[in-house]
Amino acid sequence: MNDWAPIAKEYDPLKAGSIDGTDEEPHDKAVWRAMLARYVPNKGVTGDPHLTLFVARLNLQTTEEKLKEVFSRYGDIRKIRLVRDLVTGFSKGYAFIEYKEERALLKAHWDANKLVIDQHEIFVDFERERTLKGWIPRRLGGGFGGKKESGQLRFGGRDRPFRKPISLPTTKNDFYGEGSAEKRNWSREGTRDWRTRDREHERSRDKRWPERERTWGESERDSKEERSRGRERKDRDR
Repeated sequence: MNDWAPIAKEYDPLKAGSIDGTDEEPHDKAVWRAMLARYVPNKGVTGDPHLTLFVARLNLQTTEEKLKEVFSRYGDIRKIRLVRDLVTGFSKGYAFIEYKEERALLKAHWDANKLVIDQHEIFVDFERERTLKGWIPRRLGGGFGGKKESGQLRFGGRDRPFRKPISLPTTKNDFYGEGSAEKRNWSREGTRDWRTRDREHERSRDKRWPERERTWGESERDSKEERSRGRERKDRDR
């Protein structure tokens, strides 16, 4: 576990089904299916996978033209592939966007995640099918993400990274065992441990509370003095 990281460097269905990547037994049948699957990436897909973004959670009414309008802000696009149902031709809610330059890819990956398009908050990540060794898609029990209601949560991706195992030692300046650049990335995405956020909130509230008491006490004292001066003026007028 010394090489532990919040993002999977190689896809393992058993680890992806674990909140911290330490499970030794599958906790649902889908993990078993993924472990037994022998998936080969679609050879019909063309383009450079290292310059391709995966865009999901799209409004089913969102078109290729709308995606081009939004994502061309970050750089020149080589190709957009909106995945559609083979029978109906309707959008399946996700697409792949290939850029001409890595700089545009990284900018879109940083800025476009959680962007709202056609009233839907989208999810943006790098393509995993052709770049992550051992990848198993969601339909075979793998993938990242998943719904809490189904019990098939998957971890190790951008949207739901692994939590740091309790058994790992913590260092003062080490966040999730990553460097400073990764630290900035994860703080921006809001994926820090909820316990850390709660502690910070408590400390912030404790700092603000004495100031509130002092301000309230001063205002109350000022109002009493103002009323006292008002009564003295009335007495003099009489």
